[in-house]
Amino acid sequence: MREATVDKMQIFIVMFFVSLIMSIQSPIFTPYAAMIGASSVMIGIMLSTASLANLTGNLIAGPLVDRFGKRIFITLPLFISGVIFIGHALVNDWISLLILRALNGFSLAFLIPAALALLSGYAANSQQQGKNMAVNGILGTVASIIAPVIGGNLGALIGYTNTYFVIGLALILTAIYTTVFLKDRQIVVINKANWFQPSSSLRQSHLFASPNLPIVYLAGFAVMYIHGVIIYEVPYLTVERGLSTVSTGIMFSFMSIGTFLALSLFFINRFDPIKRIIFGLFGMCMSLFVLFNTSMDIVILLFFIGVFFGIIMPAMATALTDAVSREGYGRAFGVMSAVYSLGVIISSFVTGVIRDVISPYFIAFLIGMAVLTVIGYSRLRSSKSIRSEVH
Repeated sequence: MREATVDKMQIFIVMFFVSLIMSIQSPIFTPYAAMIGASSVMIGIMLSTASLANLTGNLIAGPLVDRFGKRIFITLPLFISGVIFIGHALVNDWISLLILRALNGFSLAFLIPAALALLSGYAANSQQQGKNMAVNGILGTVASIIAPVIGGNLGALIGYTNTYFVIGLALILTAIYTTVFLKDRQIVVINKANWFQPSSSLRQSHLFASPNLPIVYLAGFAVMYIHGVIIYEVPYLTVERGLSTVSTGIMFSFMSIGTFLALSLFFINRFDPIKRIIFGLFGMCMSLFVLFNTSMDIVILLFFIGVFFGIIMPAMATALTDAVSREGYGRAFGVMSAVYSLGVIISSFVTGVIRDVISPYFIAFLIGMAVLTVIGYSRLRSSKSIRSEVH
């Protein structure tokens, strides 16, 4: 038991440092891309391309993680990503940056499903699963509170290129840490026959057999669409309004503080995860509605968006693991990561194209409400079906 706890702590430590290091770039990427000649549309394409590569990798990663173990798919992507981030500092044009973003998105696609699948294996029931995911979320949120401020100040003090050198080196050091301390204690069964058939694997694990799974995936898309709009629009204030990267980092930190507070409420893990998803998504939509209709301080609204984001994310992970067996965790989280990537892909591209015509926040609000309507209708129809079977 103690050994398992220590191993779980190592996962938490690795995920914390990965979140910290990756979030350092959030306030500097957009101004850096603009500095080397990328337009708003090109920046949107860069973000979309990286997410598309990430989506492709997610679908490939799931079956491989379940068959060959989690540790290798955590360590190797960290080494590769570290080298690629150092490459970010050496580019002279936006085309090279676009290529590096795509390669980085693909390499990191294997990391998150592997790490979440490894962490999920240490939960004995749904409540423990929710607590583990909440703790992981808290650590990631603490990292995202600190990291934008670090990134903004690094960008201002040592420049964008040197900041990318720091990010790359830090990821490589984290990869070395995983080779020494991270253990894959769960049983790995290598099935050489049909080992690389994602669609077959999905069917074998019955990932779509539960009526709740389409709801979870649909909500995941909407949440990440909204998140993608925020990630795009807030740093762009640096370019449009002449703000410093420090100011942008502080804005992201307020959003992360809201997420941290929500994740700290461990008692909410006792409630139905689907209801938490519905509540959190509705709250995000209302925050967006206020954002594009009033002149309220954006920092306050980002805080509330962070709160609702913190309510949703552990709920989605819990609902996912409730619906599949342990053997299918890698595939389930691979599909979920692909859905997340799809939301960011579409939001980044759409935002870059329409932002001069219509508020991206308004479009995100419409998408969130449309998904809520579909989820509500699905739940209503499901409850009617259950009542009819009872009678």
